[in-house]
Amino acid sequence: MLRKRLKSLIFILALIILIIELLPAILLFLTSIKTNMAIWTSPTPFHPFTPTIEQYIGVFKETTFVKNILNSTYIAVWTTLLSVLGGALASYALARFPIKRKKEIAMGIIFSRMIPQIALAVPIYSMMRTLGLLDTYTGLILAHTTFSLPYVVWLLLPFFQQIPVEYEEAALIDGCNKLQVFSKIFLPLASSGIIVAMTFCFLGSWNDFIYTLVLSNVKTTTAPMLVTTFVGMYAPEVGKMSAAGILIILPVFLIALFLQKYIIMGLSGGGIKG
Repeated sequence: MLRKRLKSLIFILALIILIIELLPAILLFLTSIKTNMAIWTSPTPFHPFTPTIEQYIGVFKETTFVKNILNSTYIAVWTTLLSVLGGALASYALARFPIKRKKEIAMGIIFSRMIPQIALAVPIYSMMRTLGLLDTYTGLILAHTTFSLPYVVWLLLPFFQQIPVEYEEAALIDGCNKLQVFSKIFLPLASSGIIVAMTFCFLGSWNDFIYTLVLSNVKTTTAPMLVTTFVGMYAPEVGKMSAAGILIILPVFLIALFLQKYIIMGLSGGGIKG
């Protein structure tokens, strides 16, 4: 009886947390399918109204939304590839090579991830300006890689450490070199962790606002930056802002939904065995 009540209590608490988490997204969606008149005159967000897609049409017709989405995708994909490749190589080296002060190096890597992005915005802007990389895809990809790379190193390190040394020795005896051991043994065995790392790197770059605000201009403006253009001089265009927000969330939601099994597997696998 006590166990049954405890399960019911946990279920109610989980339901409350779920509603709190989803409420902003629900309000965002409801606002995106209202007319401007309904948005400003409805007494409550859930007041009955006639749904419309005029806000979405406005986003596509009146802005460069498609170009911004393509910019976000291009930058996020390259950031993911660079971060996962560099992070996997660094994790492999820390897991297998006899490096002095390995623990201190690993702690230094995770410490760099703990520095708030806003604190690094000015130094990174100065570096990119010196290198002539302002408002370039290369500049934004490198900036996004700086905060994704440490995360990948620490995420993959437990996966590489748990791979038996005997596998590596057997591959070396069969004639593989270190690079082949890395690509043919380590990467396949740590595939669940790599999928998690790729997912979070992509989402981190996709959602970035601070570095994009500092480093981009007309050419490389991403989708999150587009939302700020709806603030307006006299009043915010809340409907278009909400519609753009939903459109930006949609790819992220689909990725998380499609890869949820691998994400759970990767996170739990690294956490238990690391």
